[in-house]
Amino acid sequence: MRFEVYDYRDDVRNVLVTPQLRSRFIRMEAGFVAEPHSHDLGHEVFLVLEGRAEFDIDGEKEVLGPGNMCVALVDQLHGIRVLDDAPMTMYLSVTPHIQPTHTMWNDGQRLPHRFAPPSAYDEGVDPTPVADLLARFLEEVNTVAAAAESARRTQAEMAGKLEAAVEDGDLDSASAVRSDMWDALFPLFRDSAELASAWNVLAGKAAPLSRVHRRRRRVPLPGVGREGRHLADYRHR
Repeated sequence: MRFEVYDYRDDVRNVLVTPQLRSRFIRMEAGFVAEPHSHDLGHEVFLVLEGRAEFDIDGEKEVLGPGNMCVALVDQLHGIRVLDDAPMTMYLSVTPHIQPTHTMWNDGQRLPHRFAPPSAYDEGVDPTPVADLLARFLEEVNTVAAAAESARRTQAEMAGKLEAAVEDGDLDSASAVRSDMWDALFPLFRDSAELASAWNVLAGKAAPLSRVHRRRRRVPLPGVGREGRHLADYRHR
């Protein structure tokens, strides 16, 4: 089966949304200013494809044009201002992508959590009843707890073997122990991703947008059709 190919001129939307990574193309109209925010867990990568914009990251400002890329690290406050009289199109990715994905601030004060609905990420609402989503979520919590305890026991045992092999200069043994450590650790990372997925679905469905948030999202922004909607998504999440 052929894999999908995306084009930033046509696919102005989220193209991949998983707990490990969210990526999309976005088009911002001339003069648009993105509301400053940060991410508690995620690094965000910006790659400008067309137009120019001023990026403000952690108090430092730089102008980026086509082919330029920058990164906002975890907890770094960042915003965007489109320059010139033309739109700016870019690719962005956030990793990891776990609700609530955006932290908003006002005069240096952290604002209450804002959970986004599935539509903000071009996804449909999961029809599963909340009770079933909660059951799945709690099951994943227990699975991760068990995987963490298993990894703790194994890593404590393997750590001594790895240290001894390294001190003895036995690279073959050290390599073998390292592989064993990863084999024991992998289930914890895998199960953590499943927990994040269960949480994202539950959080997006169980916590609807506030009345103020819904009202603000209906305010039209420069641009038409699909691009205008996604600008609102970016600005108000």
